[in-house]
Parts: sequence; structure tokens; C-alpha cells
Amino acid sequence: MAALMRAGAASGAGQKVGVAMAATGLVLAVTLPTGQAAETPSIQAASASSVETVVSAAAEIPITFASPQLGSSLNPDGQLKETLKVEASNVAPAAAKGTLSAPLKNLVPSSPFGDRISPITGQVDEHHTGQDFAIASGTDVLAAASGTVTFSGWHTYGGGNRVVVDHGNGLSTSYNHMSSNAVKVGQKVERGELVGFSGSTGASTGPHLHFEVIVDDETVDPLGWL
Repeated sequence: MAALMRAGAASGAGQKVGVAMAATGLVLAVTLPTGQAAETPSIQAASASSVETVVSAAAEIPITFASPQLGSSLNPDGQLKETLKVEASNVAPAAAKGTLSAPLKNLVPSSPFGDRISPITGQVDEHHTGQDFAIASGTDVLAAASGTVTFSGWHTYGGGNRVVVDHGNGLSTSYNHMSSNAVKVGQKVERGELVGFSGSTGASTGPHLHFEVIVDDETVDPLGWL
């Protein structure tokens, strides 16, 4: 996998430096308050080929990531390997929209990621750890990217028949409530390969796929990656 570039503290108080491999049309941008300038005169937009960009800005200035529509000759898994990920201070890993493929051929979003009222218990402000997609039972569920299966079995905390695929560099995806699993632990899967069949096992009110994206052991909004 492509090396993850880490941001460290720059010499001098109140400074931080983001060092990143800009690829697949990603741009590292520093959002500045009105009238304030970064130390770096300009920020270069990435081309399909890899370039390095060093940005230095005051620590209180938020760093954000944009994903402009730039062409790339890389295949989807090549793009995923080159996805920008910066860890500095409280800067969260950036999602790269489009780097993961849809886990179903047709996506019909139902319950979104984030806080909600639980349809099972009625609990208010339950944190929903993934994105639900309504789908008929027995529909093919597909790997969102290539990787290695790290879990395939029954999830005792409500996920029912569950598969987890490790894509490397701290990124995993999980597929839940399936009627049956089609892969085993340790198996290598390719992007778009069958991992199971949709269902309503576990804590479920009806047939659907609960899809999770996990970055460094924390679930994030899957729609930022699809």
C-alpha cells in the first residue's frame, strides 16, 4: 500500500506542517481567516501522477480536504491506495469520495449514519455506526475494495451474519444482517467480489444491508467514501 504521510509539528511555536502525497485528484487546502496568509505562497493541485506538497500554517487554522473532479489513469484500487490520509493534532483522516465501490448494484439509502432514534429499542440519540440500504433478501453483497477478510460469522452485538474486509492502512469495511456469508476469514477478495447475500439477521426490522466504513477502528460516514 502507498505510504501514509504523517503531519508533524514544524519548528517554531504554533505551527504544524502537513506533508501529503497528493494523488487521484485530491487537493490539500488550508482555510485561512480573512486577511491571513499561509507561509506557503501557493498550493498545487494534484495531477494523476504523484507529487509532494508541503503546507505550513498556524496551528489554529483548520486544514480541510477537497476532492475536485480531476482525471486519473489509476484503477479504483490504485486510487484507494493513494488516498490522502493526514494525522496531525485533531485533523481527522480525510474521506476520498469515490474510492470505495458500492456494496450493492443498486443503492437505496434508508437509515443514515449518525445519531437517530433506534428502530429496535426506541432509544433517542442512538449512534448508528453505518449506512443502511434497503434491499430484497438474497441480493448479492459486494466487496467495496480489494482486501483480506478478517471476520466472517455471527456478530453477537446485533449485526447478524457479518463480514469484515481489511483494505490496509487502517481502512476496513463491514457488511451486516446478511442471510448468509460467502467468504472465509483469511480469504483475499477483489473489488466487486461476492462476500454474501443480503438479509435481515440480527437486530433488524426488515431486509437491508448495514454497511460500515471503519478508519483506525472508528466508524465514519460511508457516503463520504462511495
